[in-house]
Formats: sequence, structure tokens, C-alpha cells
Amino acid sequence: MLARLENLRQHPSVFRHLTGLTVALFDALAADVLPALALADRRRRARPGRRRAPGAGHPCALGDADQVLLTVLWLRHYPTQEVLGFLFGVSDSAAKRAMDRCLPVLEQAGKDTMRVPDPSRFRRKDLPRLLADTPGLAVIVDTFEQRVQRPQRRQRAHYSGKKKCHTLKSQVAVDEDGLVVHVAASVPGPRADLEVLDSSGLRGLLPTGVGILGDLAYVGLNNPRRRRRGTRRRRGARARRRRAQGATPRRKPRGQPRPLADRRYNRAFARRRIVVEHTIGRLRRFRSLAEVDRHHRRGHTERVRAVAGLVNRLLQQSNPRAD
Repeated sequence: MLARLENLRQHPSVFRHLTGLTVALFDALAADVLPALALADRRRRARPGRRRAPGAGHPCALGDADQVLLTVLWLRHYPTQEVLGFLFGVSDSAAKRAMDRCLPVLEQAGKDTMRVPDPSRFRRKDLPRLLADTPGLAVIVDTFEQRVQRPQRRQRAHYSGKKKCHTLKSQVAVDEDGLVVHVAASVPGPRADLEVLDSSGLRGLLPTGVGILGDLAYVGLNNPRRRRRGTRRRRGARARRRRAQGATPRRKPRGQPRPLADRRYNRAFARRRIVVEHTIGRLRRFRSLAEVDRHHRRGHTERVRAVAGLVNRLLQQSNPRAD
């Protein structure tokens, strides 16, 4: 019972190191999550065909706030269920039930913090002359890969030649303040970044006037002739207008030195795009997104979105203007 909420409140520094959140920020998170958690419990107990009456069965030794704390601590440090049970004074199966109960609610809370930029309210930044051909207001996209256990079937489909292991890939889109605005569903690691962008539905969520910035993996995102996987090719000017425009760094000409103007452009472009790298670094400080996935690729998208919501809350606390 070392990690119960009533004990950790007396040690704010330890609380911050264990969860990545301050006590005040966790209290705000709990205030948002606990009503949704109670509603999910009522729906589960009132589902058709349930044999037990509401309230029957052995009560959980952990309160709702402690169960949320257990889940946040698990996302941060990714310990085994036995270690979690020891820290909170419950069995490993009780720790697993608490995580299964809280993760969907934390995922929804994370999605609630994601907002695409609104051109009507966003104060556009003055871009340097070098970036005049890029969107004035944009989201920045990038992906990261997490190693997973070797699948028993279709091993080649998950083997990443870049990482030399089996991985899952997650696409993250952030605004120019670093706040996560969209997390795509996790896909096998070998999938190309541009294919992940096309299948994520991010383009359709962006309002008119908001573009996309990406690295060299997204070269060709403005090409209307490129066929998107699983969809028909769009034709005509009207279809091209619906596609969110974007920009990428300039590639080096084949067999020629890179022009000085291109080097200057890429340097200015990298200064604008670096915020997505910082945000992904914050996401991967949570060990559940950095260590080898132990859950056979199940629930990976749920964990990424839950952690993204925690990172958004941290950024909004440190920079109120980003809200």
C-alpha cells in the first residue's frame, strides 16, 4: 500500500516522479475521469443478460481515484502486474481489472483534449520569407515505432527493416504549440508513413486553411494522382480542394550538390517542424510506449491516446496560452 493516493499526497516530489503529474494536475484529471468511470460501471452492471444483481460480488479494495492512479503509474513506468499489486496492496488480478476499467476512460479523456487548429480563432504566426510557400497554419505529423513481441503468425508483416525488429507504428499530429491534435490507429511497422496518413482520416478533420507539415517520408502528399489505399482516385479541382495541402523539406537533386537556397529553406522548415519531435519525446518518456510491448499488440492505440491526453494536460499547465 505504499503507492496509495493518501500516502503519495504527502510526498509531492515522489508523486511527480512516479506519475509524471503534479498532485493538482492529477486531481483535475480525476475530477474529469471519475464521473465517466462511474457511468461506465453503471452501464456494465445494467447490461442485458447479467446474472448478478447490481452491487453483488466482492468489492474492489481500491477506490476509483486509486485505480486511476494505478493506471497512470503503469503508463508511466510499465511495471508488471505483480509489482503494481504489491505497491497498492492488492492482487495482480485486481491490478489488471483496475487497468482494464480505467484505460478506456483515460483514452476518451485524451481524445477530449485533442483539438484541431481553428483558422477563425488562431492568431497566425509571421513566417519567414523562406517559408512563404508553406501553409500559414498547419499541423505537424510524424510517426514513431515501438518494439513488440515477435508474432507467431505473419511475422514479416510486422518486421521493420528500419528498426531491425517487429514493431507497431503510431502517427501523431500536433499543432504549432506542441499539443497533440490527433493520434491515428496503430499499424504494423513496415507501413509507409504516407500510407498511414492517408488511412488515418486526418485530412478530412482539418478545416479549410489548415495544412500539413511532414518530413521527407511525406514527399508527395500534395500529389492528386497518387492512389490512396482502399479508396478510389479523386478527380477534378473540387476533389483537390478537399485535400489538405502540405509541405515537406526539399530533396537533394540527384547527382548534384544541394543548392544553398534549399539548405536555408530546410533549416527554417526544421525549426517549424521540431515541435512534433519534442512532443513524441514527451510521449515516450512514458515507458509503456518505449519498452517492448508485452500485450501482443492489443490495446496499443488505446495506450497511445491515453498518454497523449496526459501530455496535453502537462503542456497546458506549463503553457496556458497553448490551451
